Amino acid sequence: METNIRPYTLFCDNTCDLPPERVAQMDCKLIPLTFEIDGKSYTTDDIPMKEFYELMRTDTVTKTSQIAIGTYTEAFEKELAAGNDILYLAFSSGLSGSYSTSLLVSETLLEKYPERKIIIVDSLAASSGEGLMLLYAEQKKRQGYSIDELEHWLLNNRETFCHVFTVDDLKYLFRGGRVSRAAAIAGTMLGIKPVLIVDNEGHLIPQAKVRGRKQTIKKLGDMIRERMGSYDNKYVTISHGDCIEDANAAAEMMKDIFGQRTEVIISYTGPIIGAHSGPGTLALFFRGDHR
Repeated sequence: METNIRPYTLFCDNTCDLPPERVAQMDCKLIPLTFEIDGKSYTTDDIPMKEFYELMRTDTVTKTSQIAIGTYTEAFEKELAAGNDILYLAFSSGLSGSYSTSLLVSETLLEKYPERKIIIVDSLAASSGEGLMLLYAEQKKRQGYSIDELEHWLLNNRETFCHVFTVDDLKYLFRGGRVSRAAAIAGTMLGIKPVLIVDNEGHLIPQAKVRGRKQTIKKLGDMIRERMGSYDNKYVTISHGDCIEDANAAAEMMKDIFGQRTEVIISYTGPIIGAHSGPGTLALFFRGDHR
């Protein structure tokens, strides 16, 4: 590792969907994406997650937006002015335009602070998959990794952060353009639950259709076993759309797969992802040899 490491700040998005109490213990800062409920703008601190999902179940209209230029500028410039470099782990470019916006902001700010360094890393990840990557990144920073060493590690390991998930109702994916109207109607009538992954480009990709919730969770476990390889998973993460019982069942399954020493971190799927996946979303994240 390098000696005489220049100070730097690790940033991520609030789409990382880690428990707030866990983030509070970490050496990182989160940049907020906003969302709308019936035309009124909110951040994730403005509304309890259970209430958010209860509103979704009543077909309340929810919308999301990418991070604004001004939000990036304010957050980044504060650190640059304090003498810190920046490494920003960004929400997947396959799902949001925020990554591209952050690149534009960094170019502008480096003209004003040419002695500083801003590194933007596309996580190619979402929800607690991005959060799992952040956990490892923050750990590496604490271990003394320089900003360049951490960038190198993230770029060489980001495709090992695997996402497997299911949704309870296809209508939310239909609204987001992920499935056709016919597939959404048929899936709802037949009780079919799609199983999806996030691929190496950070896009959502359907993998299978399973009938029934218990069989779907079992399928997620099978997909984990197919992908886990020989990685030592110190942490795994689970995010859920207000279905804690299913999340707890999945946690027990992941303990059986990875071993009792693995820490399973459970959190809500936040409103930025949840607005598109809906109540009942269950997503499992881990490190494996392929996505």
